[in-house]
Amino acid sequence: MAVYAVGDLQGCLQPLKCLLERASFDPAVDRLWLVGDLVNRGPDSLETLRFLYGMRDAVVCVLGNHDLHLLAAWHNVERLKKSDTLLDIINAPDADQLFGWLRQQKLLHYDEARGVAMAHAGIPPQWTLGTALELAAEVEQVLRDDTRLQLYLEGMYGNEPNKWSKRLAGVERLRVITNYFTRMRFCTAEGKLDLKSKEGLDSAPKGFKPWFAHKGRRARHVEIIFGHWAALEGKVDEPGVIALDTGCVWGGAMTLYNVDTREYHRCDCAEGGALRSPAAPATLNDQP
Repeated sequence: MAVYAVGDLQGCLQPLKCLLERASFDPAVDRLWLVGDLVNRGPDSLETLRFLYGMRDAVVCVLGNHDLHLLAAWHNVERLKKSDTLLDIINAPDADQLFGWLRQQKLLHYDEARGVAMAHAGIPPQWTLGTALELAAEVEQVLRDDTRLQLYLEGMYGNEPNKWSKRLAGVERLRVITNYFTRMRFCTAEGKLDLKSKEGLDSAPKGFKPWFAHKGRRARHVEIIFGHWAALEGKVDEPGVIALDTGCVWGGAMTLYNVDTREYHRCDCAEGGALRSPAAPATLNDQP
């Protein structure tokens, strides 16, 4: 059995199929880890979800900010923006089936045997792996709870609070947990978030660093696979940190990573529905 992780799909189905064919992926025996942002911006969001649902037993998925935005728009279509490419999913005859599957997915996956974790944006420096798993589970439970889901989806948007505290409760608590796992790029060693800067490593605001660059990071012993940050182009020097968003939807590439052999496969996305130049993620409004 081979285990592969793939970077942000964002509705680019053909590059994904290209990679799976190149790696001779067999859903009967192999496993595909999805780093989140399955949908939006690209040309085939609905068909991408259907494709993944069709091999759901071979898939391990963490949710990204665009996936959560889709769930919020499913409950309130006025959440959609002009640049979103999600309405066909909401209107699809199998929408309830697809959304039911999305709601079961994680914010953080940990493979204990391999010592590897996966989150869309990463794990903040002040959290141990145990703390991160516990807090991710809080949001995951709400996503699966019909009585609390809509309140969470309506309240998850926003940049405040910008730092974790055990005293936080209710929607504010869930919002900051969500922001760490799905929107984080730069933060302080104590976990104060800057959610406005979205460019490369050199664009860190004063007093901030990329979340993985803090020397005292408490989950340093765990290999972490993440996506979300296309401006990095998959280039991270920090040991044990694997960046897989290589900007497919912006005209870059889609990256597939063999978790065990550490082998990379990349498929050019110039014909995969690219929207703008690879620099475009710097201006992308990625809320929630």
